[in-house]
Amino acid sequence: MFQSFYDTMISGDRWVLILQGLGVTVLIAICAILIGTVLGCIFALFKISSSKILRGIANFYTTVIRGIPLATQLMIFYFVVFAPLGLDRLFVAILAYGINSGAYCTEIFRAGIQGVDIGQTEAGRSLGLSKAQTLIKIVLPQAVKTALPTYTSEFIVLIKETSVASFIAVTDLTKAGDMIRNATYNAWIPLLTCAVIYLCLTLGLTKLFAILEKRLAKSDRH
Repeated sequence: MFQSFYDTMISGDRWVLILQGLGVTVLIAICAILIGTVLGCIFALFKISSSKILRGIANFYTTVIRGIPLATQLMIFYFVVFAPLGLDRLFVAILAYGINSGAYCTEIFRAGIQGVDIGQTEAGRSLGLSKAQTLIKIVLPQAVKTALPTYTSEFIVLIKETSVASFIAVTDLTKAGDMIRNATYNAWIPLLTCAVIYLCLTLGLTKLFAILEKRLAKSDRH
């Protein structure tokens, strides 16, 4: 078994390909969740706005993005939307994943904001705070704590969904494993290696966010 692993992954420095693919996967996930967070905040505010136009824009965005498979979106962005611009495929992948994540973050943040008791808003307004001040100082801090578990799940799902980036020839972790499989005619070792790495990433993130949730819970008690 060890000899098979050595011949498949170590010989020819193929492990470097896995490491590079892991770097691409993490880069896409981090950049995409940052873009998604910004878009989510903006469109969540649109959704709770009193303006029908802003609500309509937000509803259209979330409905379309959440209703189309991510792999299809990725190919539409690369082969149709950004094709005339000749953008780098990795950059397109980051944008596509970010826009996709933004639709889910929108609903996560909207639910978090609307999950805060209306009495909190009324209390803020009675203290003389403006609507914006009440939202920023009172509602949002509580909404963040409410939305954190679901936001964690979105980040973890996003990491796993980066595996379809290979549809536009981005050499992510899954694509790296597939390249090694094609080169060595050994399927189980590179695929199992990728699976273990994905599992470690998701478990590590779950543990990290669990610690953050506990610290936020402690801050509430103090």
